[in-house]
Parts: sequence; C-alpha cells; structure tokens
Amino acid sequence: MQRSFSRSVRYFTRQSQNCLLRNYATSVEEWKSQEKDPQLGDYPQLPWVTNQVRPARGWWDLQMRRNYGEVIHEEDDALNMWSPDPPVIEPSSAVRQFAVAFLGIAGLGFWIYKNVPDRVAAPREYPYDGLIKELGGLEENKANPEQLDNE
Repeated sequence: MQRSFSRSVRYFTRQSQNCLLRNYATSVEEWKSQEKDPQLGDYPQLPWVTNQVRPARGWWDLQMRRNYGEVIHEEDDALNMWSPDPPVIEPSSAVRQFAVAFLGIAGLGFWIYKNVPDRVAAPREYPYDGLIKELGGLEENKANPEQLDNE
C-alpha cells in the first residue's frame, strides 16, 4: 500500500510540475532551483498533492486523510478533502463529450418535432365569432362602472 501511495505522490507531483510548466512557462529545472519562499521561514515546502489521492484507510483522521501531528501544506485549503476534485479527464475531452451529448439531445428534439403527425381532425369553428354572445362570453364578464365605484 505504501508503494502505491508513493507512486501516486510522484505521479501527481509530476503532474503539478507540468501544470506549473504550462501555467507559468517555467521549466521544471527552473522551478526546482527556485529559492525557498522567504515568508515560509523554516516551514517545509511540501509537494502540491491533494489529500484525495491518498488511500482511504490507515489515517488517524479518516475524513481528512491525515495523521495526528502531520505537517499540513501551506495551501491546505486548496488541497484538503473539501477542495475541488482533480479532473479525471482532459478538459478538451470533456468539452467534446458535452458537445456530443448536447447535439444528440438537440437532434432528437428536432427529429421528434419534424416527425409528429398532423392533427387528424380539424379544429371546430363556430359562427358569430365563436358563439361569444350565446355562451355568455366577454361582454357579461366585464366589470360594470357602478361596481367599480362601490369598492
């Protein structure tokens, strides 16, 4: 179990170095040769690895996956269990999958819209503007001016 953990730490350390390489356009050698942050003082500079990649069992605090007295990262709020998950797939692949799903749903809706059969019967048509007066229509439902004054 310890070997797989150290492999995952090395993997995610390399991933974070590559991320820094992409984001800040510095080489890994430059990044490693940089001086320690003077604001940290004697505090250790830990690798940028989220606690979510640690094994689920074997910790003093199972929820946060850390041991009692363990040194936490300076950016623990961005690396603890409550931080956003590391992406499982590449963003370009996620956008492509979302576009395929959206186009599939839109295509299905368009196909249903075009293939709905026409109405089998014609709508009813009544004489005299649809029998408004005969059915006690709009004229009887209007408020009389006398009723408005009483309120």
